[in-house]
Amino acid sequence: MRALQTESLLQKIIGILFNRWYEIFIFIYGGWVFAPFLAPLLMKLGWSEAGKFVYWVFSFFCHQLPQRSFFLFGEKPMYSLVEIQSAWHNTFDPSLLRQFIGNSQMGWKVAWSDRMVSFYTSIWFFAILWYPLRRILKPVPWWIFFLLFIPLGIDGTTHLLSDFAGIGNGFRDSNEWLANLTNYSFPLSFYSGDALGSFNSLMRLTSGILAGFAVVWLLFPTIFLFRINLNQLNNLNHD
Repeated sequence: MRALQTESLLQKIIGILFNRWYEIFIFIYGGWVFAPFLAPLLMKLGWSEAGKFVYWVFSFFCHQLPQRSFFLFGEKPMYSLVEIQSAWHNTFDPSLLRQFIGNSQMGWKVAWSDRMVSFYTSIWFFAILWYPLRRILKPVPWWIFFLLFIPLGIDGTTHLLSDFAGIGNGFRDSNEWLANLTNYSFPLSFYSGDALGSFNSLMRLTSGILAGFAVVWLLFPTIFLFRINLNQLNNLNHD
């Protein structure tokens, strides 16, 4: 009897997960995505221990380099490496740089880097936009899915290779190759560094959004169609 009750309870749980997968995703994944924004809010409110706890938790999932992160409640939404070094330590050591969370004047950094923000939050927002269109959108072909992921792969890989030369010293820090390619048509601030509006910043944001769009366009219609087909099969079996 107890085994039957356990089996029945398990079937109910599976049924809820199957039928309410979208709502569960929006709620749980949304909490995961937006929790890092609580860190600067908690710091601003003076609840520093709670804020530092949020930074600590998400430090296992993100490098949290301050020059590649958004700041809230301060003078600017992002700061250059030089500005971070002036406010923190004059260091290029990423393990030390990532420890800088901000201050009352500069504001407090979000516990996600800008790339994480663009990729993870875009998945959540595109999922919201997908729902009203769920009955007409088909899964994206695999080749388009991979095509949309290519910018993220190239940008992430080149950043990683560039950082081997040391933070602030790599080819993605100066982007001299891009300056020569475009004949220095843009301001120096566009080519160098990671501040908002720079080439590096725009690439991280754009590539993250494209990849997030690809994830939703492939997975959500696929899950939705699978659920419809399975329900139809169950109805035929019951008939």
